[in-house]
Amino acid sequence: MSVDSVDSHKKFCTKEGLNFKLLADSNGRVSRAYGSLTNLGLAKFAARHTFLIDPAGKIAKTYTSVDAGRHSEEILAALDKLQKQ
Repeated sequence: MSVDSVDSHKKFCTKEGLNFKLLADSNGRVSRAYGSLTNLGLAKFAARHTFLIDPAGKIAKTYTSVDAGRHSEEILAALDKLQKQ
């Protein structure tokens, strides 16, 4: 999710070959609620945080320091562990 527009997300997914949709939080409401909205002068953006949400809708794990090179593997392992609980 980011504060970018729906169209921007579509273009990004096409460019990167992603086969899932990204949430467009254009007004920043969700990013703000999760403590991830960052203001840099006039620019606002969603920080690179990851939240794993369990089937009951509760946050099971939060990642606020994300290393893009290994984060996918880390998340997949955490999801696997969460599904086995």
